[in-house]
Amino acid sequence: MINFNSSSLKNWLEENLDFLNGARIQKIQQPTRRDFVFVLRNKGETRKLYININPQCFHVSFMSKENEQKRLIEIPKKPPMFCMLLRKYLENAVISQAEQPQYERILEFYIETYNELSEKIYLCLAIELMGKYSNVILYNYENNDTRYINSDQTLRRGVKNIILGCAHNVGAEKSREREMAGGLPYVYPSSRPNCWYGNAFENNQQIDDYYAQCIYDEKFKKLKNSYIQIVNKRLSKAKNSLAKMKKQIVSNEKVNKYRLYGDLIMANLYNNNDYSESINVFDYENNCDITIQLDKTFTLKENANRFYKLYNKNKIALEKYNEISTSLNEEVNYCAQLLYSLEIAQTVEELADIGNEIEPQTEKKHIAKSSIEPMELEIDNCKIFIGRNNRQNDFIVSKLSRDEDYWFHTKDCAGSHVLLRCENPSDDLIFKCAQLAKQYSKGSQSSKVGVIYTKRKYLKKPPKANLGYVIYKNEQEIIV
Repeated sequence: MINFNSSSLKNWLEENLDFLNGARIQKIQQPTRRDFVFVLRNKGETRKLYININPQCFHVSFMSKENEQKRLIEIPKKPPMFCMLLRKYLENAVISQAEQPQYERILEFYIETYNELSEKIYLCLAIELMGKYSNVILYNYENNDTRYINSDQTLRRGVKNIILGCAHNVGAEKSREREMAGGLPYVYPSSRPNCWYGNAFENNQQIDDYYAQCIYDEKFKKLKNSYIQIVNKRLSKAKNSLAKMKKQIVSNEKVNKYRLYGDLIMANLYNNNDYSESINVFDYENNCDITIQLDKTFTLKENANRFYKLYNKNKIALEKYNEISTSLNEEVNYCAQLLYSLEIAQTVEELADIGNEIEPQTEKKHIAKSSIEPMELEIDNCKIFIGRNNRQNDFIVSKLSRDEDYWFHTKDCAGSHVLLRCENPSDDLIFKCAQLAKQYSKGSQSSKVGVIYTKRKYLKKPPKANLGYVIYKNEQEIIV
């Protein structure tokens, strides 16, 4: 990443100095601990000044509407304390002078305003863009007609340069030379550069475009990884539960054996004695003689009833285990589909779409219609629709498709729903659609993948099923 250096700040300030001097601060917002938005108005124009003190992408710029959206700015309902402090002193105040101490990566806004007693006060907002030491500091300064006393334009600091507040405080444990906190004097960094840095941005648009994209990429990566972590946790939990369930499931053979023993005992009640340890009977189902071990404290009929109870108990358990196993298998397949959707997602909007499934109770973002619409292609004058996530897959099946359309999906593999709209598709076109289903699936790199297809009218979405989940019949398979 290109660092925002003192030359970049110098060029930016020279470009925007005419607007900044005399600009009124209409609104102050602090989306996070490390970024700020100031709404400034001057000369009949309103601009949004964006200040970022994140160590990875520290910079200042006036945001375009497009890059404001890229930055994914969300204003919290309850502003931080430092934001409230800035609003108290700076909202509706006018920037009398914007300056940059020579060679420093510090932008200073000097403000003359009034306190609650209608007394004139002189404040300075210092925006320090110095990597991990970046900060925003509000302090008062001593007004003096002879503000500059050195040839290098160093601002004279008096005893009244007292900090009112900082974006983040710096205690003695972090810096012995330059503590930053309310009530302490504000001083410049001790080691000051004596030259401008090279490789500078030339104008605001470059800064705005570059860092907006950097912030977008970083937020995209962070959001994607967080969702992948959540889904992998769900997947691991489902697989572990499935493994435990398989150990507990009683086989059909063992369940039916209890019923058979009960039937055989009842068929031989009058040929054997009660309170026996075992009986020898002929197994008519398997055509052989067998010995059944009994509880000698029970009669033959009581032993038969005991086997019937074991049969009923295990039959119900088997049905329940199978039901839970089916549900867990669906969860495993669903998580695999989510991971595939996250893998191919290319925008934050697509991730937000998937996030509605992963965290429906916390996701509050509005999903634009364009993010729901699937990819659309045209081959041989026929339309083909491809879903890139479960929401788009569900939209294809539930809203977009017609009964005579053809539906394609990889067999036993996470992937996109592919829909072909064509009255009489050729074998070549059907194969091309099967290739698309493989291409947009987890098995895209496999040498051979089975692709099933059927008409839309043979699809059914079960009640309360996950997004994109369907059952089908009358399907055919193509090996691609």
